[in-house]
Amino acid sequence: MSTSAIHVTRDPAGIVTLTIDDPNQRVNTMNSLFVESLAAELDALENDGEVAGVILTSAKKTFFAGGDLNDLRAARRDRIDEFATFVQRNSSLLRRLEKLPVPVVAAINGSALGGGLELALAAHHRIVVDAPGVRLGLPEVTLGLLPGAGGVVRTVRVLGVQVALRDVLLTGKKHTVADALELGLVDATVATAVDLLPAATAWIHEHPGAHQPWDSEGFRIPGGAPGDRSAPLHAALPALAATLRAQTKGAPAPAREHILAAAVEGAQVDVDSALAIEARYFLDLATGQIAKNMIQANFFDLQVVTGPRGRDAAREPWSPHKAIVLGAGMMGAGIAYQCAVSGVEVVLKDVTPEAAERGKGYAQRVLDKRVKAGQISAQTRDEVLARITPATEAAAATGADLVIEAVFEDPSLKADVLREIEPLLAPDAVIGSNTSTLPITGLAANVSAPDRFIGLHFFSPVDRMPLLEIIKGERTSAETLSRALDLARVIGKTPIVVNDSRGFFTSRVIGTFVNEALAMLGEGVPAPVIEQATTQAGYPAPALQLADELNLELLRRVRDASRAAAEAAGGTWNPHPAEAVLDRMLGEFGRAGRLAGSGFYEYADGARTRLWPGLREAFGSSRADVAFIDLKERLLFVEAIESVKCLDEGVLESVPDANIGSLLGIGYPGWTGGVLQYIDGYAGGVAGFVRRAEELAAGYGDRFAPPPSLVALARAGGTLAAAHRDQVSALS
Repeated sequence: MSTSAIHVTRDPAGIVTLTIDDPNQRVNTMNSLFVESLAAELDALENDGEVAGVILTSAKKTFFAGGDLNDLRAARRDRIDEFATFVQRNSSLLRRLEKLPVPVVAAINGSALGGGLELALAAHHRIVVDAPGVRLGLPEVTLGLLPGAGGVVRTVRVLGVQVALRDVLLTGKKHTVADALELGLVDATVATAVDLLPAATAWIHEHPGAHQPWDSEGFRIPGGAPGDRSAPLHAALPALAATLRAQTKGAPAPAREHILAAAVEGAQVDVDSALAIEARYFLDLATGQIAKNMIQANFFDLQVVTGPRGRDAAREPWSPHKAIVLGAGMMGAGIAYQCAVSGVEVVLKDVTPEAAERGKGYAQRVLDKRVKAGQISAQTRDEVLARITPATEAAAATGADLVIEAVFEDPSLKADVLREIEPLLAPDAVIGSNTSTLPITGLAANVSAPDRFIGLHFFSPVDRMPLLEIIKGERTSAETLSRALDLARVIGKTPIVVNDSRGFFTSRVIGTFVNEALAMLGEGVPAPVIEQATTQAGYPAPALQLADELNLELLRRVRDASRAAAEAAGGTWNPHPAEAVLDRMLGEFGRAGRLAGSGFYEYADGARTRLWPGLREAFGSSRADVAFIDLKERLLFVEAIESVKCLDEGVLESVPDANIGSLLGIGYPGWTGGVLQYIDGYAGGVAGFVRRAEELAAGYGDRFAPPPSLVALARAGGTLAAAHRDQVSALS
């Protein structure tokens, strides 16, 4: 095993090339081996008077992937001094690199994200290969972190405080090469990787005295420093904080707050002091629970759900040649667009030519907006539209190897459209249903090949929502599941896999969220307080607003179908407190939601205007003084508890499926790391969650009682992730 992550070569002119190539990992990361290797090379360079310049490059496909997330996940507050030493050493090494008395060039051969871009920013000049797929950025905020190796300090000095915050730090955007060049994150591009080292060498020869501009006397930050009253930034500072507050809406967002503080404070002092400020804010985030939650979900759990899921890596991936979407409403139109934009020929079928054409018109509108925004060309738009064929006749489905049924949530209607189409499909066609609640096994009884039938639950709007919930029926074959996973890859969706049950996972869990909000209203909690509690908990949309969007008629139909199914199975239906509110809104007040023009909110020309003033008179405000933390945690807990039940019942196949599904599909707050990570990360761990759930159950009802499996896990001192680790291993 190699003892260094850096290979060193020197040309006759004295230019040293440091090629980063971690022998133990697929990508280069800022781990202890890299840190020790860079320290050793800097020791040598600082004591070598014959060096004319330094080139940093990589032997991997990517330039540098950033910090080792396993190290970050292990950082703890009770060992913060130890972790601080590691962080400060990383930062000091990059500072030593940029203070070398010779030109330093980053020759960026692939993506440079996070610590990779921080490393490049410590060079005096950055050249990147202009290849498809290369991305540059500082995405730490998406993991609940800030760049901790000089990323805040240097982007502020390269771009200015406002631009650095707006375009790089607070968004976490991964920029294309062209965007990075225009922004100023890189200085030059080359056409191929072969051109990198010659271009870097030439620049060194042309700039023998190069150094960082901020190490020159009189350097001014672009746009001015916060303390400069004459600079444009001075007047803009209050707006920066106000904008951040408006974006977060009171939800936990320590990473954004720390980034803003580190940028503004660091811009008022010298570089070394700014690096110390940045490190303190980074340490606070890295040792906190929110970052651990977000790292677990957005990296480790995401790897699991997008991985092989136990499939043979050597199998030939499947891709549909021709798809037919049944139903050209909002969902069907969105699915057809997603297939077409991904290169799949698709027939969009409805009962009338006008309906089918309207469905294609949705794709036209989305594509026109993308053309206007400069994201695609008019030619690309026309090519995508040409792949969508509106149709009314079943014959249009002839030879299709994929059908996605997206008609109204009526079992008999779904059965009719599938019976008409199935005889015309290719012999091995995948038959999918976009149902959001109806059991897949029951729907599969309507086709002759239930082994090829599977649930494909998309989320609206399809072109923006990243999740695809794949539901296995009792007779769905392994090959059909594999093809569904392949389809997710083809159309650019993140898949989770669940087993059959009414409501599956996402619809079942989000139903508890909406019901809890309605129950609060029925208790006399003022509607504005409910909405504020929802947003401050971190949900993307207030709960009553979401109920209006979902449509109260639909919520009642789902309730009635669930009650009928429970009673047909010999069970007893226990009414939820939300049901009385739902029935009164529909039966007494005739307010069904946004589509009907009135619901919990009022609407003018389809636009939401305000909460319906009649809510106070209808449901009262006797609980205006209820503990605000109770309202927030009731919403979070009720979804988490239902998810544990899904795990216990086998509806969920893994903890990562639950976390990613809740984050990408139903808007569970991102800071939690997902609906089950929230339990593991709660103060006091699973035991702390169970204690709090019992408190909520005593105050608000048995629906908050922790499931026996969770109580047992709390007594054992375990976590959900550890208890279900074997499931994750089976999917890897």
